[in-house]
Amino acid sequence: MDFVLLVLRLLHILGGIFWVGGALAMAFFITPTIMSTAEAGQKFMGHLLTQTKFSRMMTIAALATILAGFILYWIDSAGFTSDWMVAGPGIGFGIGAFFALIGFGAGMMIPRGGAAMAKLAAQFKGAPTPDQQEQMTALVKRQKMISAINAHSLLAAAILMAVARYLRF
Repeated sequence: MDFVLLVLRLLHILGGIFWVGGALAMAFFITPTIMSTAEAGQKFMGHLLTQTKFSRMMTIAALATILAGFILYWIDSAGFTSDWMVAGPGIGFGIGAFFALIGFGAGMMIPRGGAAMAKLAAQFKGAPTPDQQEQMTALVKRQKMISAINAHSLLAAAILMAVARYLRF
């Protein structure tokens, strides 16, 4: 059982590092840079999302992290039946998992928003029409909101996962 726990913890922690780190880098550094570099940024983002395995690897890391975390929680809680679930660590890990699932849901929406923006941009013949510009502005605003929800939820999950074992109430 110790080997299984070790593998699950490594999968959960290393997957979480990749997932949360990638999401934070995208939200706070890469996306703002793309937005401020116009056409060059759009080409970079297009390449990142279509020619690399970034999105797929983020999804795999997220799913591995969630699955390993679920199994670890199940083991620690004796199959979701122990008093540990209502003690500090159980509550901390549970709330952290809740934030991770919110981040996962938001993260799954990001590529769809990017695809919608790319589809709309492909319709531009020179400068966008006022209607196209309005649609693009709405898509960008929505994408920023989803990205912020994703990043902040995953940050909250990481913080709670880091300190949950030490919570006492």
